[in-house]
Amino acid sequence: MPAQPKVAVGPSVRDADRTRSEILDVATHEFADKGYAGARVDEIAAKTRTTKRMIYYYFTGKEQLYIAVLERAYAGIRALEQQLDVDHLDPADAIRRLASLTFDHHEAHPDFIRLVSIENIHRAQHLIRSDILPGLADPALNVLTRILDRGRAAGRFRDDVDPIDVHMVISAFCVFRTANRYTFNAIFKRDMLDPARREHHRQMLGDLVLEYLTAP
Repeated sequence: MPAQPKVAVGPSVRDADRTRSEILDVATHEFADKGYAGARVDEIAAKTRTTKRMIYYYFTGKEQLYIAVLERAYAGIRALEQQLDVDHLDPADAIRRLASLTFDHHEAHPDFIRLVSIENIHRAQHLIRSDILPGLADPALNVLTRILDRGRAAGRFRDDVDPIDVHMVISAFCVFRTANRYTFNAIFKRDMLDPARREHHRQMLGDLVLEYLTAP
C-alpha cells in the first residue's frame, strides 16, 4: 500500500497564531486609545491583514475581543513576575527588584495603564467574565509572599504586613505616574515621565516600600 501523504499543519497553525496576535496588537491600541465604547471592530479589521468576519471567527464578538486584550495585557506583567529570580537576593534587594520590574513594565506599556483605567470605569464588568481571572493574582502574590516571609524570618521586615497591601503600594505609584502624567503636568508643570527624573522615581519607589516594611 502506498504511503499516505502527510498533512502539513504547521504553517496554517503558525499563520493563525500570527493573525490572532496581530489582531490583539491592533485591538490593544484601539481599546486603549478610544475605550471600549469608542473602539470599532471595523476599524480594527481595517488596520490588520484580516477581515471583520475573521475577527469574529477568532473572538466571537467585540466583548470577547476586549476581554482577550485585557487577559493578554495582565498576562504580560504576570509572566515577568513569574520569571523574576529573587530567591537568592537579600530580602530588601528582592523587594527593590520586584518594584523596579513593575516600574519598568508600566512605563514601557502605557496602553496597559489606559486599559486598566478604562476597565475600572466599567467597574471591571468585562474582566470578571475572564476565564483566566482566578489566576491573575497568583504570580504577583506568590513572589511577593516569599520575599516577605524571608524578610520576616531574618528579622528585617515587620510581621503585620499584608502582601496585597505591598502590591497595592507598588502598583499605585507606577500606575499614577503614567495614568496621571498629563493632568499632573498641566497642574504642576512637571512631566512625571521626564527621563531626567526616571532613576529618582525608581529609587524613591523602593525607598517608600522598604520604609513601610521596616517601620517599627
